[in-house]
Amino acid sequence: MCLIYALILIQSPATYVRHFIAEHPRSSGHLKGLASAQFLFCMNTFLDSAATAFQLISDFDPGLWAIAGRSLGVSATACFMGCLIGIAIGSFLGVSKFAGRGIVLTLLNTFLALPSVVVGLVIYLLLSRTGPLGFLGWLFSFKAMVLAQVVLVVPVAAALSRQVVDDAESAYGEQWRSLGAGTELRCILLAWNERFALLTIVVACFGRAISEVGAVMIVGGNIEGFTRVMTTSIALETSKGDLPLALALGIILLGIVGCLNALLSLFRYWQDQSQLKGQNSLRGWVA
Repeated sequence: MCLIYALILIQSPATYVRHFIAEHPRSSGHLKGLASAQFLFCMNTFLDSAATAFQLISDFDPGLWAIAGRSLGVSATACFMGCLIGIAIGSFLGVSKFAGRGIVLTLLNTFLALPSVVVGLVIYLLLSRTGPLGFLGWLFSFKAMVLAQVVLVVPVAAALSRQVVDDAESAYGEQWRSLGAGTELRCILLAWNERFALLTIVVACFGRAISEVGAVMIVGGNIEGFTRVMTTSIALETSKGDLPLALALGIILLGIVGCLNALLSLFRYWQDQSQLKGQNSLRGWVA
């Protein structure tokens, strides 16, 4: 019976469900069979899409990996530039004390929730032909997408690094001040001292950049072969019904972020082990 329902659902699921419920409102047994058949049909669709997605990945489909490479290029460039700017700003805010600092920190924390579509709209207006930066000719290009993601990454890097450096300043700042270290020197020294914590911030910023879809869709235009990245491709292919390609891109996206976090965890584990060995060696030498 379930097989018959599944065959009917494949032909016209929505129409059949409406007619069946209208004609048999109290037939609970048939409804259970219909629900089971619909579940099996959905599972088969998902499994078929997943199998095709893994096939595309294993076959190194040129279109798939071109999109993935372009997405990595945009997000890595934006993350590098945004983290340089954001960590510098955050380090300065974590060390310096000035009038209006609370207002600046409030604005910075507000920018953490900056909607990506709003950023895309503002960048689009700036880079359009009638905008103040229209002479650059960056609209619908790689550079425009990098610029949009930099704007999104900077507040994240600045806010998180500010907290890290502020904590380090509370712990060690007095010692550095007693040695004559000024604000700029303390920014550099404390940021370097907390470099492993800042690496975690860099990974978080990369995740913010590579998972963004609204801004790059607006300023990049999602042009095939030029500005189409993984997130915009997933949105487009899902709307077109090409679920295997969308699922393959999603798997690659998750794999990239997962590998970065795994490498960071291994690096921090190695650092902890090195520090532990150093402490044990020092204790042995003292003893």
